Amino acid sequence: MFTGKNIVHSDVVTKATHDALARRGVTLEDIANIVYEMQVPYNEGLDLAECVDSIEKVLMKRELQHAILVGIELDELAEQGKLSAPLQQIVESDEGLFGVDETIALGAVFTYGSIAVTTFGHLDKNKIGIINDLDTKKGIGVHTFLDDLVASIASCAASRLAHRKRDLEEAGLTYKEAHKLKNKQPDQQ
Repeated sequence: MFTGKNIVHSDVVTKATHDALARRGVTLEDIANIVYEMQVPYNEGLDLAECVDSIEKVLMKRELQHAILVGIELDELAEQGKLSAPLQQIVESDEGLFGVDETIALGAVFTYGSIAVTTFGHLDKNKIGIINDLDTKKGIGVHTFLDDLVASIASCAASRLAHRKRDLEEAGLTYKEAHKLKNKQPDQQ
């Protein structure tokens, strides 16, 4: 049994992660739209609710939580001008050769395997949905880390859905059929 005095309960870290995203104006639905766009061509019957559920599951992973909390904190400190020079200028301007933001986000992606890694690369390059909004908000907040973290969350959630699809296929089902079974109500007489 762990006897550390300063252990932080998982519920506290999960809530802090959700709060940090909300504070920065990122909703689960924003991320779900990206996941949906990435996965719907491969998953008959996939809906936005399934994407939100996948994101919620992904956000329970400590690797992602820690990356999100660190990255958002650094973005906020940069907005307040509280980082030391030259780091302040590097983060504030999202300098092209500064790869620490991608490194932190990519490190969290490894939890979900090679599909998540390749999806992250695609999202980092193509800046879909809110990722583009965060990346291009010049002068309106610092999102040096957040755009990459959103790509990380979306990549992990998409990978999770891809693996779930395989589980459904092995059971002889599609997402559409699984939804029908899940939502089927007993006959009322």
